[in-house]
Amino acid sequence: MNILRHLSSFIAPLVMGFLLPYWIITSEHQTFPHPWITPSILVRIIGGLITAAGFILLIQCIRLFILIGNGTIMPWDPTRKLIIVSLYRHVRNPMILSLIIFQVGQAILFSSTGIALLAIFFFIINTIYFIFLEEPGLENRFGQEYIEYKRNVPRWIPRIKPWRPD
Repeated sequence: MNILRHLSSFIAPLVMGFLLPYWIITSEHQTFPHPWITPSILVRIIGGLITAAGFILLIQCIRLFILIGNGTIMPWDPTRKLIIVSLYRHVRNPMILSLIIFQVGQAILFSSTGIALLAIFFFIINTIYFIFLEEPGLENRFGQEYIEYKRNVPRWIPRIKPWRPD
């Protein structure tokens, strides 16, 4: 049962990182069979590297949710412990940031305006969600520990030096 519970952590990343981008690319190719701009091989390599980096970071975040947080990324089964190790010492939302990086890489790799717009929309929706729902919820669940974490670790732009709580 624990495996099924943790498999739910892959639902949102699969939808936002693979299914929607696939649908967008397919739709773009049907609507515009001849691309306006054909990216060079160097641009495609850069897009592929950015995509790979986003994917690796995303898997690392899901792993931390399962191993340290003892929960999932899904709101109906949240972590039981505040995660403030590894990537979470640099930025408060590395999972969403890694998925946005993944989407930006795909937008570059496939020269897709639609995926670029998806990344922007995903960023805006998550920013609103974090400010009004997730962060107040985390303050209620984890209290002063989260408030101190929030005060020291930025939401989106990673800090260079990892934060270490006292």
